[in-house]
Amino acid sequence: MAFTVFIDGAVGTTGLEIRERLTGRTEFDLVVLGEAQRKDPAARRAALNDSDFAILCLPDDAAIEAVAMIDPASKTRVIDASSAHRVADGWTYGFPELTGRDQVANARLVSNPGCYPTGFLGLVAPLVRAGLLPADWPFTINAVSGFSGGGKALIERFEADPELAFRTYALGFGHKHIPEMQRHAGLAHAPLFAPSVVPAYRGMLVEVPLPLAAIPGAASPADISACLAAFFAGSPVVWIEPADTQELLLRTQDAPHDDMLLSVYADAHGTQARLIARLDNLGKGASGAAVQNLNLMAGLPETAGLALPNN
Repeated sequence: MAFTVFIDGAVGTTGLEIRERLTGRTEFDLVVLGEAQRKDPAARRAALNDSDFAILCLPDDAAIEAVAMIDPASKTRVIDASSAHRVADGWTYGFPELTGRDQVANARLVSNPGCYPTGFLGLVAPLVRAGLLPADWPFTINAVSGFSGGGKALIERFEADPELAFRTYALGFGHKHIPEMQRHAGLAHAPLFAPSVVPAYRGMLVEVPLPLAAIPGAASPADISACLAAFFAGSPVVWIEPADTQELLLRTQDAPHDDMLLSVYADAHGTQARLIARLDNLGKGASGAAVQNLNLMAGLPETAGLALPNN
């Protein structure tokens, strides 16, 4: 018998991509509301409470509202793709490689990670846990993403303005991803986050520069690379990529993919390093991660329906 899945917010970028990944899969029956029903609170409430799984692809306030519509006694299990519950008590953080696959598989409430935090945490959290980097270091994150991560408004802005070549933002500090990154990496201080957007639809590079010679107790680049390789050994989604190139590129027409590649670049003396994650902001950074979590929660193969090199 197939599991019923209701994607609340299925017309948004993340929701559309989740639906695309689930279409044709016999393990799931999608619960689809018409235009009028989507705006009818009673119809939404029924869909949320009658489905085996609800995936929320909504703004934060709407996601909180949707969760409040779900009867605690209902069978519904939730994956929230918004940032509303990523540091909330009672929610399991949906990064199986960090949180644990069993914890995600057995959870009722799962908060899907943000795209930038996925890259940062994949690079830093294993190293802090292993004591190879100090938890009280003031980490910096330089990151660039395709414009689809900003939702419909930013997509329309870039598509309407061919001269728009670069956008840096979060200049007021306090970006909503910061508490998520600090908490799940176990950091004493909020990292300094510098995100930017380029005129590519999808794709993302997340970089953490490390002045190793100045960091008390920091490990060598070789030990850092070995730690990441060991931590993600056997993962079908997160890969360690050799640092054997002089450039990393985002292309305007990159194909969707649901894996994440991590690299450790270092100078010849091991005094400086650049940790870099490459991922699709709509893949492992959003929709692909939601489907990975859904697979685990449904007791299915973790990578079913994902766009991966060996799938």
